[in-house]
Amino acid sequence: MLRGIRIVEIEALGPAPFAGMLFADLGADVIVVHRKQASMPGAPDRSLLDRGKRSIALDLKDADDVAVLMRLVATADGLIEGFRPGIMERLGLGPETCLAANKRLVYGRMTGWGQDGPLAHTAGHDLNYIGVSGALWYGSLPGEPPMAPPTLVGDIGGGALYLVIGMLAAIMNARASGAGTVVDAAIVDGSAHMMNLLMSLAQSGALAAERGRSLLDGPHWCRVYRASDGGFIGVQCIEPKFYVLFLDRLGLATDPQFANQFDRDLWPDLGNRLAAIFAAKPRDEWIGLFEGSDACVAPVLSPHEAALHPHMAQRGSWLTVDGALQAAAAPRFSGWAQKTPAKSPARGEHGAEIRAELANPDASR
Repeated sequence: MLRGIRIVEIEALGPAPFAGMLFADLGADVIVVHRKQASMPGAPDRSLLDRGKRSIALDLKDADDVAVLMRLVATADGLIEGFRPGIMERLGLGPETCLAANKRLVYGRMTGWGQDGPLAHTAGHDLNYIGVSGALWYGSLPGEPPMAPPTLVGDIGGGALYLVIGMLAAIMNARASGAGTVVDAAIVDGSAHMMNLLMSLAQSGALAAERGRSLLDGPHWCRVYRASDGGFIGVQCIEPKFYVLFLDRLGLATDPQFANQFDRDLWPDLGNRLAAIFAAKPRDEWIGLFEGSDACVAPVLSPHEAALHPHMAQRGSWLTVDGALQAAAAPRFSGWAQKTPAKSPARGEHGAEIRAELANPDASR
């Protein structure tokens, strides 16, 4: 879908390379500018986040290598950088310099705190950003410390995905107007924006400031339970018709307490009752009980288990490439075959090829 779009990615950590991977998955020509030596001890020679990209190794403190980068920038639709504010400017590679070389360039900036504000120059990580943004607040049962799946809500959801959609919007605008722009993708902004679906529940009284009292936060029918073998079962039968099916499979359809699905005062006790029930049998026995129903019950699987699940396996959602388990490209497009992830390049693998293209620009795109 993005054939003909070129993205230059400056090597960074976390959400920036993920954004580059997503562009590559969608067909863009992504050229990652790697450091000449790995910045993290023990880093793999080939990162799966670099799949489908081409690699050139440059020293951005070397004038000759910077000249190569600027020639690349002149050919690009977008640039991705993931440093703290001011780093690229100190390297002489800030937006003003790059847009002077390519007025149609979309300059994508991926940070946790954003380009301005009191915390802009402060270090942080995923949990810090989503803690400040409000996105972590409902991330556990009442009385337990909030905890979200690592990186998914902040780095990827609020960061990389917002960077990609922002850059795509800006690239469309650049093609229509001839003018590039800077995209300030801050994880605190994106993860806060992601809260709007949940915040919309407040309009009907279904979202409480107190944890454990909201429609999706605290009900016994919206929880994960531990089975006797240590496995987990996710239950989320929100609509009454699905809740009735859930109770019926458990033999609780005539229990008067469970009949009051939305009585918030009953949720803690009913959650404890269900916890005791699910703790009596192994996970797969429970999953067999609910199989084929609309009770909205599913196992909580590890990635390796998920790859073997019949539904995920049939869709090819998980794949092993070069011995590394990874998720396939998403989303899917009608009329297009599901794309198998391309192999990841070694550091600097395409340097000679890219330099040759820059020397002969008419043949490179």
